Amino acid sequence: MARSTDKYVAQNRRARHDYFITDTLEAGIMLAGSEVKTLRQGQASIAESYAGEREGELYLFNALIPTYAAANRFNHEEKRARKLLVHRRERDKLLGAIKREGITLVPLSIYFNQRGIAKIELGLAKGKRKADKRATEKDRDWQRQRARVMRREE
Repeated sequence: MARSTDKYVAQNRRARHDYFITDTLEAGIMLAGSEVKTLRQGQASIAESYAGEREGELYLFNALIPTYAAANRFNHEEKRARKLLVHRRERDKLLGAIKREGITLVPLSIYFNQRGIAKIELGLAKGKRKADKRATEKDRDWQRQRARVMRREE
């Protein structure tokens, strides 16, 4: 789980609006050197990305990490599939959940941990319907209004 001391590179703020996040987990990402340099500059987008299975392994698809200008000809492909590093039992559990229950693996954030290693926070997610989204928004507005009233009373 990401801590406040970690430096976020990219966040998927829309994920919590579009999905019910039941569980989160941290995974490593296999990156090329130019990708790490780009992430350290804070340039990445995981808004349309998702995690899934390819050849029995977990991969991150459709994540945009722009090319690193100084890398020249040793640059990386911007939207390539990137392998996610998790323990075998964890991987098997996630792949089983995706196949059985219609659950999606949604990336929530990319950050560097205390040791400077790039990590990704994944959420086990189930899609929200329009009514669910409205209810969530209504509840959030009510919490905001209640906080304002409580501040005025003090």
